[in-house]
This record gives sequence, C-alpha cells and structure tokens, in this order.
Amino acid sequence: MAIRYPNGKLWKAKQNVANPVPVEIQYSNRGMTLEDDLNETNLYYRENGIAVIHKKPTPIQIVSVDYPKRSAAVIKEAYFKQTSTTDYNGVYKGKYIDFEAKETKNSSFPLKNIHDHQIEHMKAVLEQNGICFLIIRFTKLNQIYFLEAEKLMHFWERQKNGGRKSISHQEIVECGHHIPLGYCPRVDYISIIDKLYF
Repeated sequence: MAIRYPNGKLWKAKQNVANPVPVEIQYSNRGMTLEDDLNETNLYYRENGIAVIHKKPTPIQIVSVDYPKRSAAVIKEAYFKQTSTTDYNGVYKGKYIDFEAKETKNSSFPLKNIHDHQIEHMKAVLEQNGICFLIIRFTKLNQIYFLEAEKLMHFWERQKNGGRKSISHQEIVECGHHIPLGYCPRVDYISIIDKLYF
C-alpha cells in the first residue's frame, strides 16, 4: 500500500537493519517498544477505572483500493490527511491529558524529533489548562522520563534562539521525572501526574 504525506511525497517505512554488534539482552524489557508499553499501561488504566487514555489514530485518506473479492479488499494507495498532533490523549480525574511519546538511542534527546505543529498543539492544550507532557525512553540506558510540556517549551525556545538542538540526558534527569518500568502498569505516568497536578 502506498501512503503519501499531505504534500504528495511518498511515505516509506523505516527498514530494520540487523545490528552486527552483540547486544546485552535485557529481559525486563522483552523487546517491547515504548508505544507497546504505553498501550499496555493505558489498557490497565482503562480496565481498572483509573483513566481513559487512547493512542490517536493517524488520519489517512484512502485513494486506491483493490477488490479481488469483498472479503479481501486491499488498500493500494493512501495519503496522510493532515499533520499529526501528539500520540495520546484522554481524561484523568476530570482533566484533559495529552502527550507525545518518543524513543532515542542517543545520550541526548534531539529536538528535531518534535515538530513545530506539535509544539503549537501542546501550547494550545496548556492554554486550556490541559495536562500536556512528553514521555522519552533512552533505549540504550533503558530509562524512561516524564517531561512537562512547559519545560519542553524552554528547550524549544533555546533551540529557536540559536542554542543547543537537543536536550541532554542530564538536563532531562534534572528537569524531568524518572518513570521506573513496572509490571502493572508498565509505565506508570499517572503516578507522576498525581504528584505534579493533584
């Protein structure tokens, strides 16, 4: 299936490249991505009546479908309808929750992983007194941090004014909140929200 951006450019999925360097296996993670962990966490929150948080679907416009038979329709071409905002949203204790989830293999978080339209969306959520944040996983360190959108804005402005184009791990340790991996829930970001907002 061909998927295109709003400007018509063809979207290509990133290819998985085998890593010839031996990697120490961390059984605590068992190969799950941050998205998998967050989806599991959000399911736990919903099933236990704690919060209602969902991953936002990516809006696409289907252009071409192959119908060899009705039960086996295949999408052949599609376009992204619009730029996406953030990954997750929902409600907790009557407050709107909105956040982006990112993973990095670097020892710092590159700000190029966040886009202007996402920053504008986060600012709009903050203006409406919503709870907005970023969850970052440093994959090599196997560490996850919660960074409030207000603090992200400081680093974003620093970059826009000619400063550093990333947030160092140390800065995230100092400004953010470490989320230890657990079992149920896997990434308990609600416990951070409780400390900061309730």
